Amino acid sequence: MRKDGHIHTYYCPHGTKDPLEDYVERALELGFQEISFTEHAPLPKGFVDPAPASDSAMRQEDLEQYFEDISRVKAAYKGEIKINAGLEVDYIEGFEHEISSFLNHAGNYLDDSILSVHFLKYDSQYECLDYSPDVFGKMIKQYGSLVKVYENYFRTLLLSVRSDLGPFKPRRIGHITLVKKFQKKYPVERKFRDEILQILDAIQMHGYELDYNGAGFSKPLCKEPYPPDWAAEEAVKRGIPLIYGSDAHQVREMGQGRSVMKYLQW
Repeated sequence: MRKDGHIHTYYCPHGTKDPLEDYVERALELGFQEISFTEHAPLPKGFVDPAPASDSAMRQEDLEQYFEDISRVKAAYKGEIKINAGLEVDYIEGFEHEISSFLNHAGNYLDDSILSVHFLKYDSQYECLDYSPDVFGKMIKQYGSLVKVYENYFRTLLLSVRSDLGPFKPRRIGHITLVKKFQKKYPVERKFRDEILQILDAIQMHGYELDYNGAGFSKPLCKEPYPPDWAAEEAVKRGIPLIYGSDAHQVREMGQGRSVMKYLQW
């Protein structure tokens, strides 16, 4: 089945004002049979958004209306396309209890969900690693090297896969090479093959899915999907389902990256 499992909405502060219906119409034009709206879930209680614009996620007070809006488009397009109500949930080291509590509250409303790492903890502080090249450059200086940023990212990602977040923990792991978003400006020689294979092994062991994310190819400083071909091939070898995600934050980004993704499973 042709599915886009990673779509954002007008509830995203750094996204678009495009109506949900426009996303659905574009999905139909592209031949999708199923889509998941996966807005950035509200950040856990007590966590302060470190992004300079404090725009990483939707507001807690908008959550109920978000689900109501998706229910509306589900009814409007019933029989034409399968529409899932979902969230992209941040794994944040040190906030596992708060994340579990949120999922226990929201889980019954979810048809689909993604667990992603955007925030890295370093010396009791957090940074949003994909916010901008400048913020990423600041992280390199803080850590002392680019390699250490990558190491901390993959360490945190492995923690996310292994974490116990309760019965509603997302079963799809988001854009596992997001740390490469600015690789054209900050090139790194290591492939981090061992770290990525360890993460894939953990995903396989838990029976999770992998977000096969086309957004990286559209980013001018990345120009490859998340994950790249060799890692996607390793996921296929392990029998890990690869679920295409456009990671669209506006309608025109629907379908992005599909032309270069060798392991789409449809």
